[in-house]
Amino acid sequence: MTIPHRRGRPRASGTRQSRLAWWSPALLTLLIGVLAVLTPQDFAVSRLLPAAPALAASMWSVSATLLLGVLTLAAMFAIQIAFAEPATAFTAFALAAVTAAAAYAAHVRLQRERTLSQVRSVADAAQAVVLRPVPHRLGGVGIETLYLAAAEEARIGGDFFEAVDTPYGVRVLLGDVRGKGLSAVGVASAITNGFREAAYDVPDLARLARRLDTSIRRYSDTVTAPDAGEGFATAVLAEVRPGRREVSLVNCGHPPPILLSGGPDGATGATGTGAGAATRPGSRVLDPSAPSPPLNMAALIGGEYTVDTLRLGPGDRLLFYTDGVTETRDVAGGFFPLQEWVARQTAVPAPRLLELLHRQLVRFSGGALDDDIAALVVHCEAGACGEPAAAPSGASPVPDP
Repeated sequence: MTIPHRRGRPRASGTRQSRLAWWSPALLTLLIGVLAVLTPQDFAVSRLLPAAPALAASMWSVSATLLLGVLTLAAMFAIQIAFAEPATAFTAFALAAVTAAAAYAAHVRLQRERTLSQVRSVADAAQAVVLRPVPHRLGGVGIETLYLAAAEEARIGGDFFEAVDTPYGVRVLLGDVRGKGLSAVGVASAITNGFREAAYDVPDLARLARRLDTSIRRYSDTVTAPDAGEGFATAVLAEVRPGRREVSLVNCGHPPPILLSGGPDGATGATGTGAGAATRPGSRVLDPSAPSPPLNMAALIGGEYTVDTLRLGPGDRLLFYTDGVTETRDVAGGFFPLQEWVARQTAVPAPRLLELLHRQLVRFSGGALDDDIAALVVHCEAGACGEPAAAPSGASPVPDP
């Protein structure tokens, strides 16, 4: 499973730059000392020495900051004694006061860093509940995942996914909660927990979607926030039956998944009952045959949850994603052309597809990803899928792209 949190790959020079920045207070002290020796006495460059411990407070410990202050104080006395500079007492008092203030500032900074570390630990625990590690393989179905939180400090956002192996097949959930950051975690947790429980018991995918709608509505009723009742989520539910090369989909107001036809393991495309599929070379957008309401919106806007079924050909892969992918912008404000990009990836193995997508998003946005992103690829593993099943009764096959 792939769940990166950094916005891009660290540069090779990043470590060297970090080390140079860490040593900058000592280098500043050395630079001021050298300038004090080389410049005329009228300039009194040694009075700039208090800047060194002030800078150290932003990155060093309290003891190291105090030690640098003592060393700069000693260097100042040595310079002033050697060159008979005036105002020695005033400069010494200023340096001592700045060193004391810098040591206190370092103490406050370290306390805040410890608090931030604890908050991140809590966020990691929350992420482990909402986004449990998904195995690479479930019942003959290969699964790859990608997650990037918009609030990198929080390390978790409103996008979610889950996959479980049930008596009805491998069931997959991917969705996006209204809002970002920790405020959306509770809703995402309610949905994923409801899915993990109901996916084993509810035989019909439409009824499963209805159960999740009920779960989020009940959760909203228990939250006292003023806008609790306005929370909703878009999601896609999938049920993969690898032995029959068949997958059922329920799209609850979410961006439609994309089918990559053929690829390294085969060349045939899929056929199915999705009515609005847009055809592209090597890929197809699986628009639902009828709209289904987002979770927690069924009672408000009405409508039923519609199940579409399609058959998978050899080498087919299903890409599920949240709107953070398609709404990624470049420096000119243009949106990321996901469909065009996917159409060029038909020969890419499923385990590498999301890695390439992550790199492309970072490159396209210049490293400025500002929305939660989740993506998931489902594919039948070689030798795990049987022969294609006959088309379901009443199905209207969509021509292969």
